Amino acid sequence: MTTTVAIYLFPEVEVLDFAGPYEVFTTATRVARKLDPAAPEPFTVYTVAREPRPVQARAGLFVMPDATFDSHPPAELLIVPGGVVTTELQRPEVIDWLRRIAAGAAITASVCTGAFLLARAGLLAGRACTTHWEDIADLRAMFPGLDVREGRRWIDEGSIVSSAGISAGIDMSLHLVERLAGRDLALATARQMDIDWHEDA
Repeated sequence: MTTTVAIYLFPEVEVLDFAGPYEVFTTATRVARKLDPAAPEPFTVYTVAREPRPVQARAGLFVMPDATFDSHPPAELLIVPGGVVTTELQRPEVIDWLRRIAAGAAITASVCTGAFLLARAGLLAGRACTTHWEDIADLRAMFPGLDVREGRRWIDEGSIVSSAGISAGIDMSLHLVERLAGRDLALATARQMDIDWHEDA
């Protein structure tokens, strides 16, 4: 079975927050294809943004999204990266889209300050979560009802998964590969990427 992975892009998104998970899921598919060419690919990955034009990520990198809010395929796994999310938090169309996509996805996952967007959409209520160490206090202050935990690489709460900052999104994504496609593929993917996978959340 193939899991469709959507990765949200927005202005000032942190590059490794989205590129790390993108690399994990696409590498997992490439590795799986080598191991068993006849088997269904485990993941298909696409990026999605509000508008059909290049998105300028943090530090100036421009990225062209594959799809928009109005044109993307269904997503079974939604990845919401972090970065500078201040403007995104004030966009009702973004928050409404997150709620709608999360309702139809099996898993919604955040990296770093992407947790603020999930919180604004009401997706973290009643669940443990985490974010970048530098933003823990702000997440608690902005959303005082949340169970925000520090010192964690990632936290899996079933349909909602969150990770700490930047490179922690790679560890979380490898965990999701293990959860969705098996431990052997996750280990092979980490090896292919030359990643020292922090398996302990």
